[in-house]
Amino acid sequence: MAPRANWKGFLRLSLVTCPVALYPATSESEKVSFNQLNRKTGHRIKYAKVDADTGEEVDNEDIVKGYKVDTDTFIEVTKEELENVALESTRTIEIDEFVDRSEIDPRYLIRPYYLRPDGKVGHDAFAVIRETIREMNKVAIGRVVLTNREHIIALEPLDKGLMGTLLRYPYEVRSADEYFDDIQDVKVTKDMLDLARHIVNQKAGHFDPDKFEDQYETALIDLINQKRAGKPITAKARPRGENVVDLMDALRKSIGRDASAATEVQKKPAKKARKAAAGQKEMLMPIAGKKPAKEGVAKKPAAKPQRKSA
Repeated sequence: MAPRANWKGFLRLSLVTCPVALYPATSESEKVSFNQLNRKTGHRIKYAKVDADTGEEVDNEDIVKGYKVDTDTFIEVTKEELENVALESTRTIEIDEFVDRSEIDPRYLIRPYYLRPDGKVGHDAFAVIRETIREMNKVAIGRVVLTNREHIIALEPLDKGLMGTLLRYPYEVRSADEYFDDIQDVKVTKDMLDLARHIVNQKAGHFDPDKFEDQYETALIDLINQKRAGKPITAKARPRGENVVDLMDALRKSIGRDASAATEVQKKPAKKARKAAAGQKEMLMPIAGKKPAKEGVAKKPAAKPQRKSA
């Protein structure tokens, strides 16, 4: 089942309008997550909202937003007052302009969303807007209100729908000068560049996200499985960075090492990419009393591990 829409409203290009829904294109829910526990009892930690001065717990209906003016002075703003800040982008994504994709600085990108027609009407208008953007090879720029904030959104065709990427405002992007000013100006010789290019050519490939594995996630699952099985946990040696004394020598050795690694990869039979069903991971080791999972512990989990209090 598709996730719930984060936003519903209208997409408008001049006088062409259609109802649309905005859905998150990414998810963090499949990652291993931890609860905070009381070490002594094994019980989960519960957080309560309390008055900073009286220490008494406050009900949700009595909590309002406040803008801090100084240490002890706040300007209260109610939910109704926020709703009265009636921006058109609260209900409509108005396309303001079209730009080249290459003009959007990657630092301004926040997160992607899927945009599709909402309901059975408006598919024709949606298709016109989508195909116009595709034909012009441009990115449409508009605005949308999400979580009580107005965001810039960049729209571009993706299959039968549109992908909308939230963009940061200029005041949210830090200047690189304060970080890069102290980097020394170093003259890189042609010989060094030639060796470095050779390394790049050895490692050249095509971007395929299926090739990447979240090694930290896999290590977490392995840790949890070992603890559930009652096995001792031993610390693994951390990789150490080494100081490069002779840069040219390091480049030459890198070429030889990478060539050997590439030969080994070619000798090994290619592994078929494994695709899990959407929203699923592979099972961890079985809990006592339940039917065993197929063929041992898998690298990637299919469901979050079941936790038990100590």
